[in-house]
Order: sequence, then structure tokens, then C-alpha cells
Amino acid sequence: MIKLEKLSKVFETPNGGSVIAADQVNMEVQEGEICVLLGPSGCGKTTTLKMINALIPKTAGRITVAGKDVDTMNPVELRRSIGYVIQQIGLFPNMTVEENICVVPDLLGWDKKKSRTRAGELLEMVALEPRIFLKRYPNELSGGQQQRVGVIRALAADPPVLLMDEPFGAIDPINRAVIQDEFLKMQSEIRKTIAFVSHDIDEAIKMADKVAIFKDGKLVQFSSPDDLLARPVNDFVTSFVGQDRTLKRLSLLTVGEVMFKDPSVKADDNLELAIKRMQELGHRNIVMTGPQGRARGYLRYNDVRDEKGTVGEHHEALPTTVHIRDDLRTAVSKMFRHDSTWLAVVDDDGFFKGSVTQRAVSHALGATYRDNPGSI
Repeated sequence: MIKLEKLSKVFETPNGGSVIAADQVNMEVQEGEICVLLGPSGCGKTTTLKMINALIPKTAGRITVAGKDVDTMNPVELRRSIGYVIQQIGLFPNMTVEENICVVPDLLGWDKKKSRTRAGELLEMVALEPRIFLKRYPNELSGGQQQRVGVIRALAADPPVLLMDEPFGAIDPINRAVIQDEFLKMQSEIRKTIAFVSHDIDEAIKMADKVAIFKDGKLVQFSSPDDLLARPVNDFVTSFVGQDRTLKRLSLLTVGEVMFKDPSVKADDNLELAIKRMQELGHRNIVMTGPQGRARGYLRYNDVRDEKGTVGEHHEALPTTVHIRDDLRTAVSKMFRHDSTWLAVVDDDGFFKGSVTQRAVSHALGATYRDNPGSI
């Protein structure tokens, strides 16, 4: 969808010299992917982004968007066909939220009823009530609300490609996490092709399908977040992603990917059955479920191995549970918080699905290094 071939940009300096801002960049972002461009200040990531929609003219190379060479397109038409979001948001202060969202559809000659309906639909997608927000002005919104409007304004004309230049960088950490989650939820439905400049490695890992690391105008590494963390290509990338890169990979794996589909017992089951199952599996705990299969408690082997009676007479309350779609970072955090080496895994309705252990998490993270010793 977005393809860069030997893309270069050279800026002339006042003293007659030159600075290479982008140097022979080759990169392809597939349809529906989010690609995050990362690197230190002055590395060329923002220059590369702005060349895609011709805000900065390229010096050499080729850019194609949706199979079209951008050199063959009118720059104004090109920009109207690509959504663009900046950190400073750039909402027009004298326009309502509705009018801001409809700027590009109006320029493209959309039917007014269609564009206004679209504005309401987009506000709902980012959890802003249309009835409340459509007629407000930007100065009546919080910074986080303004940023959400800035994002959906770029989507109003339904462009296939979206460019984002540090769109969440000026927002406080709590609101930034909320907006990132809303954006990912929206992306799962609309599947736009997105190039996204960021300075935050954690944001890139959370948001990206592909990550592009730049240094001194050169594209140093282009890979999935997991490959980036597991197999950095050189010392610069290793340093950039951080010494805790293995721990960062916790956010890339879900509980469902590493959990064990353990059996459970019910309250009216005999303790002998529960003890036998734990012995057969070599487990120190077993989950007790309710009549329909929801997680209700658990037994400790050491506490019940010499006891008699039913499971319900001896069970303990679960200290917490973890959702099957949660990432391993969430699971490990809960384990440490509750001083536990394992957690019961549940689905949206609280039904028991299995268990996740610290050992399983360690094994999952270590698999890459066992298979690729040189990546340690």
C-alpha cells in the first residue's frame, strides 16, 4: 500500500553545504498495517513521513501509494486522499467539532447530510457522544478530546492511508493509554494503512505491526515488534530498544497463547478426585468452578492431601484472575501483586479456561533465544 524505493532527501544549508535527512530508504507497509517510525531526534523519520504526502519534496527515489506513483498525482489531491494527524492537533478554533471533522468531505463535494452523519459515527467510534460534542468548539474540549477529534477528522473522507506525526505525544500518560486503546479498537474495524512517527518504544511495541528504526537518515531495521526486541540488528538498535527488551516482549504475547488448559473440579466433587487430578498432572493447585463452569475458587494440594469431604468444604477464594486476551505483562503484574506463581484464566463471562504460570511465561520468552542463540 505504501512503498518507498531508494527514497532520499537532501537539504541545502545556508553556507552552501548540505544535510542528508533521508538516505536511500526502502520500506513497504502492507495494506491494513500500522508501521511506526522510530529513532532519535534528527534521524529522518518525520522527513520520511512528510515526503509520502509531498509536504516535503523528495530529492530522489520513488514513492507509491495504493499502487500509484505520487509524482503523477496533483499534490493537493494527494493530500486530500491521505489522512494526516499531527501532535499539535490543528483543529480550526472558529469551527465546531462537526465542521472540523467535515472539512475534507466538504472540500471533496460530499453531500452535507452524508458528511454530518459520518461525523457522528466517527465520534461514537472514539467514545465521544455526538449529541454532546458535535456542536462544541475546540476550546470547550480537553486536550485528550481534541486529539480524538483530530484523529477522526483525518478519517472523515475514508482515506485508505493515514499518516500520523507523534499524534499522542502531548497527552498525559493516562489519557494517552486510553486514546491508544480506542485507536487500536477502531483500527481493528476500519483496517487503514498507517505510517506513524513516534519517539516512544513502548508505544511502538503496543501499536505497530511493523517498526522502522532510523539513524542519521538511514533505515537501520524494519521488522515486527517481536523481531525488533528479540533480534536487534546492531548495538544501536539494542541500545535504543532498551536493556529490558525481553520484558517488553511481555506485551506482545497474550495469556491465551501460553496458558495450560487445565481440568477443574466442582464444589460437590469428592476431595479424592481433586487430589488424584493434581497428582496426575503434578500440580500444586486446582481450580473449583461453579455449576456452569465459572471460576469460583481453588484448592492447595498441601492443604487437602490428608483431608476428607468435598471440594466445596475446603476451597479458598481465588486472589484474582486474568483474562484470556490480557497480555503477559498484565498477568505477570498480577502475579507479583498477589504473590502468586500462577493465575486462573477466564473469558468475558468468567468461565474458567485454564491457568498461566510464571514458568510458562519464562518458557515463552526464552523460546526465541533457544531457537536463535545469536539473538541473546
